Amino acid sequence: MTVGVGEMERPGVATLVERAVAGDEMAFARIVAGHHDAMVRMAYLVTGDLDLADDAVAASWALAWRRLSTLREPERLRSWLISIAANEARGLARRRGRHPVRQIEVANSVAAADDLSGHAEDVDLANALARLHPDDRALLAMRYVAGFDSFEIARATGRSASGTRARLARLLARLRRDLGDD
Repeated sequence: MTVGVGEMERPGVATLVERAVAGDEMAFARIVAGHHDAMVRMAYLVTGDLDLADDAVAASWALAWRRLSTLREPERLRSWLISIAANEARGLARRRGRHPVRQIEVANSVAAADDLSGHAEDVDLANALARLHPDDRALLAMRYVAGFDSFEIARATGRSASGTRARLARLLARLRRDLGDD
């Protein structure tokens, strides 16, 4: 098997973590570049506010830099970082007491009126999510944004996998009721 030049230049996750723990800022910058967007998506779903999400992720990176040496399994870096972002976002959302409501800008065109039903569904979902507690939004984000399975969510939240599955099922049932999808 031949290894391309680009592949040789890309260290594995364990190597990046090891270098970053040793103080290599470039290695940490590569970690940031590879995971920042996923963390922002997670934080945004939890907070419902882009500014709060950015604040949560900034705090997450500072925390990750300080605690990177405590990561025992470098292959779990992604889930570890996303969990940190979810925790920071939940904390910010609770402290700021934000429950955002999405609104639609209605244009004065017939074309906009034809497409309004799709936007209304998006707004309904966003509002239903906003009514959930930040902890519940974090669980949904871990499952459907980050793609964690119930075992990864359980590890990140300190719950059992079966309890996590049950809670997710209750949350989905609540969202279906709120959206009239019974």
